[in-house]
Amino acid sequence: MWLATRVGFSFERDASHQAATRHGSLVLERPSRGEGVRLLQVTSTIRTVTPVITISVSGGSSSELPMTRVSDTDRAFVFGIDGVPWNLLRKWIDAGELPAFRRLREDGVAAPLESTMPPTTPTAWPTIATGARPDNHGIYGFQKLQHDYTQEMNTSTDRKRPALWDRLSPAVVGNVPMTYPADEIDGTMVSGMISPSVNERFAHPSDLADEITAEIPDYRIGLNWYDYAGEERQFQDDLHSLVAARRALMDRLMAIDDWRLFFFVFTAPDRLQHLIWEEDIILDHYKQFDDVLADVLEYVDERDANLFVASDHGFGPISKFVHLNVVLEQDGFLSRKDRSATGSSLAQLGVTKSNVLGTLKRVGIDEKRFVQSLPKGLVDGLAEQVPGDHGLYDVDFEETIAFAHGPSYVYVNDTDRFEAGTVAPANVDSVKRELRAAFEDVIDPDTGDRVLSVSDGDDVFPADDASPDLVVVGEDGYEEKTKLDDDVFAPAGTKAASHRSEGVFFAHGPAIDGSLETVNLDALSVVDVAPTLLHSVGEPIPDDVDGEVRTELLESDVDPTVQEDEPQATVGSKSEREQAEDVDEDFDGVEERLKGLGYME
Repeated sequence: MWLATRVGFSFERDASHQAATRHGSLVLERPSRGEGVRLLQVTSTIRTVTPVITISVSGGSSSELPMTRVSDTDRAFVFGIDGVPWNLLRKWIDAGELPAFRRLREDGVAAPLESTMPPTTPTAWPTIATGARPDNHGIYGFQKLQHDYTQEMNTSTDRKRPALWDRLSPAVVGNVPMTYPADEIDGTMVSGMISPSVNERFAHPSDLADEITAEIPDYRIGLNWYDYAGEERQFQDDLHSLVAARRALMDRLMAIDDWRLFFFVFTAPDRLQHLIWEEDIILDHYKQFDDVLADVLEYVDERDANLFVASDHGFGPISKFVHLNVVLEQDGFLSRKDRSATGSSLAQLGVTKSNVLGTLKRVGIDEKRFVQSLPKGLVDGLAEQVPGDHGLYDVDFEETIAFAHGPSYVYVNDTDRFEAGTVAPANVDSVKRELRAAFEDVIDPDTGDRVLSVSDGDDVFPADDASPDLVVVGEDGYEEKTKLDDDVFAPAGTKAASHRSEGVFFAHGPAIDGSLETVNLDALSVVDVAPTLLHSVGEPIPDDVDGEVRTELLESDVDPTVQEDEPQATVGSKSEREQAEDVDEDFDGVEERLKGLGYME
């Protein structure tokens, strides 16, 4: 057995060689027993070459071993489409409605793609990019829960595993969720969802942000579908414009030809489907992406690159919300705060979070603008005093055994874990069993159906002792919520649909077995995308990835080489990243404060 080790290097060429400073790596293989080293691969920002060179070390010798690759290509393009479900896309491909997707299936591989548990954007895209589960890449949601029950935004600085763009260089990365602040990679990056603004940390190189603003003046980071309730036609028009601007960005980035990895994501399908679940409207929207895909296919074919198309999760209609914290309250696991005299008086006067926000809206003051104009301490103070239904601010943790925190997580109030904990560590497992039984017993009174699926956090996230204790997800037609409402169930209202586990996967290119078309793979998962992509371009597979190389998709069944991976300085905790405190401040006026006022759970 041979083990691979990557060694970084850099070199310079002067003007006479018509090249600038370059960086790259050597991949050396050594046998697990005996002596000898062979040079497996040299990777630079210009191109990859794969000589076979035998080197003798420590007085030993080794014979030349042939280097084998899946194909001659060393380039890969990832086309991400957020929230596209397999069942709809397959149906419309079969009907001939999406010719580019049909060609992609006929010339390559198509299959359903299983998302993370739970199937959410902030967990699944980092998993696709790293090949690691959330317990290893470190991102469980948009926010992370602290020891004192406060929340902080997760950013790219919280990712604990190298992404594909750290391993393949140069890289071009655009609009991938959870990539703010933009990494200083060898290449170009424009961050995506959760970016607070188009600022100097929005892109790398940093001056690219100003260029985007100048060249694409209507570029927007996102579109809040919940602002368009009752204005669906306007929402469709604005979303169409958003996709056009996003495509303009992709076209601009595609003009860069010096890359080994191109990774670009469109999040618009997710936004549309949350508000509108009407198949004719969704199909029209998908046709917009079919046009984009046609151009991408031509682009990758001209460059002899592999193409991977993936969605982070699927989608489906919902009719009801299920309030997890209310379930806990009714079963005696959670206590609400007994409001102070101030809070009680305010409640009697009708001063609640929802009423305050409603009054602001009627006088033309946007909630976002309101919270951005106040110091964070004042916002938190208001949230503590004004009665409401916030899943953190309105819980009496000193009297609470367990609580839910988004998106689908339930935590035992462990004394070792939380500052007002009430459960001794020795009792956590027994409490988890009681909690599981409570959630599994929740039945919709209108149908008699059980509505929640419950998993043990230790099973879903085995590598992290600090992972959530339970993962609770609504069955089809139901969405779990953490709001402290009056009732367990509530109508879904303007939210038409939400996430399902089955997304889509396509692969096409020199390394892909084009004879397969649609295949029924055994549990192809988002965690398998990165290692399969790496192997398809001749890269060794890091030994710390959780996914598998799906060799059955590839033209050649060459076994992957495993690489002993070492942590990279650009990945990890905030103490290892420059400007981390400044990054936290970027969010002071956005989601954190909105959640403090109960605007979002």
